[in-house]
Amino acid sequence: MSGPRKPAGHSASRRGFLRRAGLAGSSLAITPWLAACHDDGSVDLRNTSDDKDDRNDEGSADPGMPAISDAVVRFEHGVASGDPLTDAVVLWTRVTPQDKSDDLPIGGRYVVARDESLSDIVVEDDFRTDARRDYTVKIDRNRLVPGTTYFYRFIANGTVSPVGRTRTAPVGPIERARIAFTSCSQYPDGYFNVYAAMATHADIDLVLHLGDYIYEYGSAGELGRAHAPDHEIVTLADYRMRHAQYKRDPDLQALHGAHPMIVVWDDHESTNDSWKDGAENHQPDTEGDWVSRKARSIQAYYEWLPIRAVEPERPERIYRRFSWGNLVDLIMLDTRLIGRDQQASSPLDSSTIYDERRTLLGFEQEAWLTTELTRSVAQWKLIGQQVMFMPLRLGLPRLIDLELLPALSDKLSLLTEGGIALNVDQWDGYPAARGRVIDQIRIQGLNNVAVLAGDIHTSWAQDVSEDPNNPLVYNPITGEGARAVEFVSPSVTSSGLPELQPLRDSLRLLNPHMKYVDLANHGYVLLDITAERLQGEFWYVNTIAERDASERFATSFVTVSGDNRLQEQRTASTGETATADLAQSIGTAEARNDALEPVVREASPQTALASA
Repeated sequence: MSGPRKPAGHSASRRGFLRRAGLAGSSLAITPWLAACHDDGSVDLRNTSDDKDDRNDEGSADPGMPAISDAVVRFEHGVASGDPLTDAVVLWTRVTPQDKSDDLPIGGRYVVARDESLSDIVVEDDFRTDARRDYTVKIDRNRLVPGTTYFYRFIANGTVSPVGRTRTAPVGPIERARIAFTSCSQYPDGYFNVYAAMATHADIDLVLHLGDYIYEYGSAGELGRAHAPDHEIVTLADYRMRHAQYKRDPDLQALHGAHPMIVVWDDHESTNDSWKDGAENHQPDTEGDWVSRKARSIQAYYEWLPIRAVEPERPERIYRRFSWGNLVDLIMLDTRLIGRDQQASSPLDSSTIYDERRTLLGFEQEAWLTTELTRSVAQWKLIGQQVMFMPLRLGLPRLIDLELLPALSDKLSLLTEGGIALNVDQWDGYPAARGRVIDQIRIQGLNNVAVLAGDIHTSWAQDVSEDPNNPLVYNPITGEGARAVEFVSPSVTSSGLPELQPLRDSLRLLNPHMKYVDLANHGYVLLDITAERLQGEFWYVNTIAERDASERFATSFVTVSGDNRLQEQRTASTGETATADLAQSIGTAEARNDALEPVVREASPQTALASA
């Protein structure tokens, strides 16, 4: 989603929104890969698998390595886990050497146990890391038991990491799943209280981060949370430093330490409004070629996040599928880097927008999505992806048949297609691609599909219909004609549109498929899923201006199995908050911040708000 080239107090895209509105003044086993950087800054992806096991451990120690550094180290970026399978989960940490004077790798051990005290050990093994992977460690630990909670930690040169908690995916019939998701966490915009709130819920099975985990801007902000480095990130060293800064945040560490996470990137992990062959915020004359910059951002992403490589020889592929028993199939897409055609030049560029040859996913990924939807036997099919799926438009309902007025079709399309699209970076800019997805849901007669999205920094709950502005196709009162549902998460910190909050009911009138709109609050969506229904709850934190993990329930919407439409449910589902033991192991935000404050000062010697 468009943002300013150099962030200032109010983002250009938010002003643009106001102007446009007329209101302005089966995952595969991991094969480790590394990216070698050459002097010219280009990136060469090389397969470094040692093929010593059926699923290899990235960062595992090589018994033939004769020398290991004895440098003093710290675990100042916490621990994390992700991509849970029924028998495996990715474990992550970063070993930070202090005043390291040698080029030797750092070795250590990791422990996985069934209990938080790590006395009931199920596996203990070696790892090795070095500067080629920025001293990050990523273990794809397999041979685990389905549906089981595990605890883990790392040890290197006498230093012990925090203890993390994770969980493998269950198999077979399960009664319930609770999945939380959010997106858009720009560090200078505020404190990560949303992460802290999510960390306290012991009953969450899984967390999804739908993109903009980091931001590339050189933003200063107003809370003493300036970006490091203090300029826009372009080089591999820049991207690594930015990931490291975000990972030092105590609330983000708490979330990663409490729950396994499944991640996909959006644009700001590379740069604003990126697509497969370029980006709005990339200038080749001063920032080099796009292919190299994209590869560097991807390398840092794989190094610093607990994600499993589906195709190591093609690391730009992150679309993949997960199952949570027989209840949920989670189909994760990439709407950003692997297949997206360039965005239209403006919302008025109707010849580009309505070009049926254009794609947001790429035709290969579109075919893969169709296959995954077809073969899914889960009760619920969740499509996790980055940008809003359903239209957000200003205009009139479809009242005129364009075939009757061919001479005026181009001008009238802004009215008869449901109004002018406000953001051509989301699916609104690719309506033919969106139509192909909805057509597959219709043709296959699929029920219980829910689209999950982020990116737009605001909250939305809406029915999915191929033509929501046509009363002959979709009834906004009853929901008849809906094919699926969509939930869009608010941001963690990135600025929304609080100026337009009083107009949210007007937006709903112009977009009859919308059941809920909130333009001001920060938070997350919690999905409480049973065989009978899926309930999406909107939870908001009270502030991001200071550390405060208190949260409040706003509202929720339910889709009953087979109905494919949303109904408001004003009460939250029953869920237990964190146990005392878990809360103690995570620690309070204040305690975590106090413990990490010296680290932050040491690691950030270099000391604007931006939209998505």
